[in-house]
Amino acid sequence: MLTVRIGQMMHKTQGSRSLLPIIAVLGIIFFAVFLIMRSQSHTLSWYPEFPGPEWLQVTNVPKETTSRQRPCGIPKPCPEGDFSFLIASGAANVVGPKICMEDKMVMGYVEENVGYGINIAVVNGKTGEGMKTAFFNMYDGDIEPLVEFLESIENGSIVLIATYDDPATKLNEEARRLIRELGSSAIQSLGFRDNWVFVGGKGADVESTLEKHIKNNRDKNKYDSWPEMIELQGCLPRYLE
Repeated sequence: MLTVRIGQMMHKTQGSRSLLPIIAVLGIIFFAVFLIMRSQSHTLSWYPEFPGPEWLQVTNVPKETTSRQRPCGIPKPCPEGDFSFLIASGAANVVGPKICMEDKMVMGYVEENVGYGINIAVVNGKTGEGMKTAFFNMYDGDIEPLVEFLESIENGSIVLIATYDDPATKLNEEARRLIRELGSSAIQSLGFRDNWVFVGGKGADVESTLEKHIKNNRDKNKYDSWPEMIELQGCLPRYLE
């Protein structure tokens, strides 16, 4: 009996030892896979343009810049006494808009204060400092908050507007009139999923008015159901009483 038990114990020990090489090989394989996946993940993190899964993408839509890059990148300063600005509309329903003054982002992905619809920044026309910002969903939101916001804008303010996705479904004549009084002409024809950027002001002495408008046209759109992203930049004179 003792001989049999010793034999059984030796058989089990030999069986365990025979498994060790297999376990070691499997461990090496798992470790190698882990290192490869980690390396790929680290490499891709340096490429913000990496598209990710194809089914999540809208064709040819540019990706947002990373925090390592300047958020505005206004190329050159304006003449003394003027304010530099940059406005970019959204791209399709993927990349949000941005509004910059003096190379500082007033609205955008960094500030986390943009949204679908109409994005508005109101800036002090004397100092260039931001006073208030808001965005209004014009597809399934309410029009009254937009009207109230426009009515509250003070004389001497610079008003910058950028659209994202759909800016017009809920627009009514009252809202269009208030924006027209800021200096916009494109607001009258702004339609479903049009792209539009605008800078104007409240008050007779705020004379600079600039805007760009691209109609939504499936035959000409860059992003299927949306026109291409548009950008507007330049210099604005200070508000003088």
